[in-house]
Amino acid sequence: MARFLPCAAVSLLLVVVLLSATPDADAASSSSTGRRYRYGSIFSFGDSYADTGNNPVAFRRLSLFDPVMRPPYGATFFRRPTGRDSDGRLAIDFIAESLGLPLVPPFLARERNGSTFRRGANFAVGGATAIDAAFFHSGDPPGGSTFPLNTSLGVQLQWFESIKPSLCGKGCKDFFRTSLFFVGAFGVNDYLLSLSTNNVSQVRPLVPDVITTISTAIERLIVHGASTLVVPGIIPFGCAPPVLVKFADRDPAGYDPRTGCLKGINELVTRHNTLLQEAVHELQAKHTAGDVKIVYTDFFGPVMEMLTSPAKFGFEDVFTLCCGGPGKYNYNPKIFCGDAAGIMCKDPSTRVFWDGVHLTEAAYRHIAAGWLSSIQSP
Repeated sequence: MARFLPCAAVSLLLVVVLLSATPDADAASSSSTGRRYRYGSIFSFGDSYADTGNNPVAFRRLSLFDPVMRPPYGATFFRRPTGRDSDGRLAIDFIAESLGLPLVPPFLARERNGSTFRRGANFAVGGATAIDAAFFHSGDPPGGSTFPLNTSLGVQLQWFESIKPSLCGKGCKDFFRTSLFFVGAFGVNDYLLSLSTNNVSQVRPLVPDVITTISTAIERLIVHGASTLVVPGIIPFGCAPPVLVKFADRDPAGYDPRTGCLKGINELVTRHNTLLQEAVHELQAKHTAGDVKIVYTDFFGPVMEMLTSPAKFGFEDVFTLCCGGPGKYNYNPKIFCGDAAGIMCKDPSTRVFWDGVHLTEAAYRHIAAGWLSSIQSP
């Protein structure tokens, strides 16, 4: 496995790791109107794109600053901050609603929500990596950064295994056969951490390690009885406002002339998504006889379509953050969404990016529609 120095750019990482919280009962009840399918529960692993409330707990335990539990987070749908790193619902929320299931409760907030997790649990944490955190804290000299937190995919799997006896006892294979498992998205934080001290060509060898980690996790879940697994790719974060600012290229050739996104970083994303799809196909072929369904869902394509054809989705200023600070694209590494000196757009539904690399509810709605179609296909 290639080694990389830890990230010292905490300001950018705070944009990456700021994340989610627990839905209240009234919000969860709104999902009861959705059409009901065969799934009885959802179990989710991932980072800020899936976290429904674990990040505030993880940050609070280390006395770290986390703005997602203050307005205007959650204002569009929940009417108050819920810990999600968005103005409203995430893709997993829309999918839960469509399947007639409760919004997936965050595992780390279990004392607050009192859930038994029989209808599902979310282990995703904002800022989580696929590869273990120790990898990024090592190096020469040793890393002193707090990030990433000890919330990697391997740790999330341990959390899942810790509640397994209370969920299903000896009948877990039958129980998990009617559960929907989300494994990711993973990878954005692995690459951003590495890019803070390495160039794209140096980070490229890390991609197979990330893919292997995800594949191993899928195999582990199948052993536990998971039979339907959804594996999202990652977004074109070479288009994300903080990335465009922090990794600005002096050479115009470093940008895609069609989109204005950073070509090298999006090529890294494309390599990740390509290798992940290949891994999913290999796993599917391996487990066909076991009635296992492994679905790759596209995160890259929908976001690129929103950026290149914004009017089709009702978007306007697609590269400017809805909630941020004074600066290019409304990104300011010293002023966070919700700060007194911050900037808030009038209508989040006209923007793709919410507070950094994270998306608005409007963007997640479109993404979820495509994912749901893939999940429900034979």
